[in-house]
Amino acid sequence: MRIFPIIAAVVLAAFLYMAILERPTLMGFFGAGDAVAAQPAEGGPPPNAEKTLAEKRVKVVVEALTAQNIDSAVLLRGQTAAARQVDVRSETSATVISAPLRKGSRIEAGQIMCKLDEGTRSAALAQALAQASEAQSRVPEAEARVQEAQALLEEAKINQNASSRLSEGGFASTTRVASSDAAVASARAAVSSAESGLRAALSGIETAQAAIAVAQTEMNRLEIKAPFSGLLESDTAELGSLLQAGALCGTVIQLNPIKLIGYVPETSVSHVQVGAMAGARLTAGGGDVQGRVTFLSRSADPLTRTFLTEIEVPNPDLAIRDGQTAEILIASDGAKAHLVPQSALTLDDEGALGLRLVDADNIVKFNAVEIVRDTPEGVWVTGLPQQATVIVVGQEYVVEGVQVIPTLRETSR
Repeated sequence: MRIFPIIAAVVLAAFLYMAILERPTLMGFFGAGDAVAAQPAEGGPPPNAEKTLAEKRVKVVVEALTAQNIDSAVLLRGQTAAARQVDVRSETSATVISAPLRKGSRIEAGQIMCKLDEGTRSAALAQALAQASEAQSRVPEAEARVQEAQALLEEAKINQNASSRLSEGGFASTTRVASSDAAVASARAAVSSAESGLRAALSGIETAQAAIAVAQTEMNRLEIKAPFSGLLESDTAELGSLLQAGALCGTVIQLNPIKLIGYVPETSVSHVQVGAMAGARLTAGGGDVQGRVTFLSRSADPLTRTFLTEIEVPNPDLAIRDGQTAEILIASDGAKAHLVPQSALTLDDEGALGLRLVDADNIVKFNAVEIVRDTPEGVWVTGLPQQATVIVVGQEYVVEGVQVIPTLRETSR
């Protein structure tokens, strides 16, 4: 018979009895009586409760920030565009008789781009001039006939008046009076005919002058000239080619000044004014340029709900090309803002962008903000009080309403 298992079972039973039924006696035997006696009465707060609660508070790093005045600006992404661009086309049909100008060439306003063969246009102009001269020569003759007819009419009226008076006194017959009346009517008809001839002569002059104008216009259309100074974007029409009415002679663009084109979102359109200063940074090493806003659309694009804006920039050396991408910054009225680290920004439960602040009692509060400008040192935001203690480290581990242990960090920004 094995005695050791029996002894072990007895010892274990004794230990369990003491641990469960005689626990106070056992605790006193091992010196834990003081700890048991120190336990609070049922329902009372545990000792060192405040110390335990303080140890459970989250430690965060904060920065004390003060609002500053900054020059606000609207940031856009756009592109450059020529101040003017036009396709110069022919207004008549003829063959090109001038050598072509090559694309990229500078061209002055009024310079001939394409010269066309005159054909029979000079003969048509000479004929119109001859017709005008002939019509002009008929005018003096027509005027003389009108004067002659008017003199005969006056004479006929005098004879009619004399016949009427003699007839009233019985000294002239009725036949003589009728004859004088007929003479007056005939003289009036002659005057009307002469005046009609004069009007026909004057009309002939006007018709001839119109023919001269048409012929002269056709002659002028033979020289296709540049409407303004600029650069040729394409070769002009080749020598010997036939240009129909509407055919392209060449394309001219004006790059000085040049325009910057961008689209302002509707949330920022109230901050942009015509005449405001603007700057831009051109991609591909284009450098920085400055100008002024010359146009702001009053109508939004129906698809993007943005407003077209144009900025005029000097380009005397033509270094800026049409169609370059540009980051545009348009100056607007200044605003009060805080410079905060970008990493301090967070979202609330509703998705609003903001910062978590600490008040005088170290209670966390959430404050929604709006980003004004992004810089290498941080972001400028509006919406905070004048003096704000912002959590910059640990903001993601606390929620609004909890008490924290803040550690102030000096800012060098």
